[in-house]
Amino acid sequence: MNDAPLADLGEDVSLMVCDDDEAFARRLARAMERRGFAPEIALSVAEGRTIVKARPPAYAVVDLRLEDGNGLDVVEQLREARPDARIVVLTGYGAIATAVAAVKIGATDYLSKPADADDVEAALLSRANDKPPPPENPMSADRVRWEHIQRVFELCDRNVSETARRLNMHRRTLQRILAKRSPK
Repeated sequence: MNDAPLADLGEDVSLMVCDDDEAFARRLARAMERRGFAPEIALSVAEGRTIVKARPPAYAVVDLRLEDGNGLDVVEQLREARPDARIVVLTGYGAIATAVAAVKIGATDYLSKPADADDVEAALLSRANDKPPPPENPMSADRVRWEHIQRVFELCDRNVSETARRLNMHRRTLQRILAKRSPK
């Protein structure tokens, strides 16, 4: 966690939490409020865009996949409305391609879920030359593989045959993997 008090960063501590998981968004907003931010919650791309249009926040935490679209649309609009905004993109489907896309359109950082308030605060308050500390509990190789398979499965509209073809794996092998619980 960054030890810099928010007052040192300027007067504006407005924060938008844009995530379609309402329980998570409310928990994160409460935690960030205790850390000195003034959070506002958006549960969709449409709500996020409305907030950005009315009062662009100094800080934002935006989920990549929202029910009504892509969180990168909110990031792009916020970057246009407020170039100095510090934006962290969260996702349950961590991939290099989406991380690169998020950073290219203006995200300050990119975190994979589950990320806690300390991780989010550190990402929001980090400076460009700061190197992030190594993760306390990194995902296992099995978990990373499982996450990748799940992401491709979702991108193929949950079509097992198409997913197996794209992953260059036998369809029955993929079915066995999908039937199991996620590894730790």
